Amino acid sequence: MSHTIGIRQAQKRRTRQALLDEALRLLEHQSLSSLGLREVTRAVGVAPTAFYRHFDGTASLGVALVEETLGSLHGMIGAVLAETGDSEERLDRGVELIARHVAAQPAHFRFIARERHGGVGPVREAIAAQLRLFAEEVAAALGTEPESTGWDREDLLMLGGLYVDHMVITASALLDAGPEGEREVVRVARRRLRLVTLGRAHWLDGGGDGE
Repeated sequence: MSHTIGIRQAQKRRTRQALLDEALRLLEHQSLSSLGLREVTRAVGVAPTAFYRHFDGTASLGVALVEETLGSLHGMIGAVLAETGDSEERLDRGVELIARHVAAQPAHFRFIARERHGGVGPVREAIAAQLRLFAEEVAAALGTEPESTGWDREDLLMLGGLYVDHMVITASALLDAGPEGEREVVRVARRRLRLVTLGRAHWLDGGGDGE
């Protein structure tokens, strides 16, 4: 009996992943708000009613795609931030990590870039929530560094947000540039990060208020 249940669960996982993969393929050419459930289920080869065994609707499917795209990055970015050594070198490795991920999953990141300001509210909120979590994780890591002595939580979160915004901008630039333009995008991204790092070093010179 347990063997049969295990087979059914494995089949359910495969069908769910097939729906996600096919939706992502279709979203290369349209927005989530225009995606039809019948279009997705027909491509996967399941009945439309089967869709609702996995997702409540297109918004639920979109949120799952957000988690699939950004969720896996948390551990990887966390590992980079936890490394010892020069903070600038770690940020450089963070840029390389984003470049590798965009190259490996361009459709996923194109989906995020399009839907971040798209018409499906729950998906926008899911993306924003993931980016806020990234900013908090980066801020927490930066707060352990000697360079952050004297910084309050608000300023650390602002700095973390700057780095995350930079990550998003870099990912979008990589998508636009394609493989042939990747080296230049990475070069510019690293220079911009160094500019932020210089600003960080002198932030408290003006009392932390930028004046």
